[in-house]
Amino acid sequence: MHDHAPVPGGVRGAGNRRLLAISLGITSVVFVVQVVGAVLSGSLALLADAAHMFTDVAALIVALIASTVAARPANDRRTFGYQRAEVFGALINGIILIGLSLWVAFEAITRLLNPGEAEVAGGLMLAVAAIGLIANAIAMWLLSAAQRTSINVRGAYLEVLGDLLGSVAVIIAAVIILVTGWLPADAIASLLIAAMIVPRAIGLLREVASVLSEATPAGMQVREIREHILGTTGVVGVHDVHVWQLTRGAPVFSAHVEVDAGCYASGRADGILTELQGCLASHFDVEHSTFQLEPAGHVEHDAHA
Repeated sequence: MHDHAPVPGGVRGAGNRRLLAISLGITSVVFVVQVVGAVLSGSLALLADAAHMFTDVAALIVALIASTVAARPANDRRTFGYQRAEVFGALINGIILIGLSLWVAFEAITRLLNPGEAEVAGGLMLAVAAIGLIANAIAMWLLSAAQRTSINVRGAYLEVLGDLLGSVAVIIAAVIILVTGWLPADAIASLLIAAMIVPRAIGLLREVASVLSEATPAGMQVREIREHILGTTGVVGVHDVHVWQLTRGAPVFSAHVEVDAGCYASGRADGILTELQGCLASHFDVEHSTFQLEPAGHVEHDAHA
């Protein structure tokens, strides 16, 4: 006997797509402003920030497409639906971030080794960076709630966060140039932007690898789940326990549960099933759970248990 609860779809619904679309519009406009400002001011840091903003635009486009694909209903070939599309979108975002950081670092080191080759207009650099800071703050605010439940939106959120920090670095460098005239501050700010990108990219790729390898979601204790199941009246054993996630915020659980023979005779088996699913949903936030109820002493265990 087995059953399961429906997969929640809210975290991948129209609300997320709307937020992503608004953020995309904001970042696209600011990207153009930053490119023009970087060309006019001669600032590498501002150009690096513009390049990061470009990856924000690309990441948001990928996230928007992935979110739309993920909303497609399940079918006979994709029985869990298309929620994993979000994970692949996050994978692309992580790769973009790594590539960007390498490019920025190379350009910054080149300028530091040849400090006299470029002039920087600190005033224009400061004004454009301030616009970027405000725009990124708005985009982060829009995505802050949705990123807690969607790995895809999380990737876009991290990119916007990185660009906000990059704008702060550019502002500081611009102020230094305006006050002291020390132009290497521009290249150093570029290196800081690259240094901020790498850890977040690695963290995002690590989370993607965890999902794709079907590892137990972070913070979920399988031992505690077993204890809750064994604490249910009528349950005498549990094995073949598996916990994984389709994407962030969508954990999936399955287990074989041995019940006392009297539960079948008394008709309590259905009640046990309902109680177990309620336990997983209320205590562990697992909305999709599958249980196979078996008579006590059943020995057909999974080879990977």
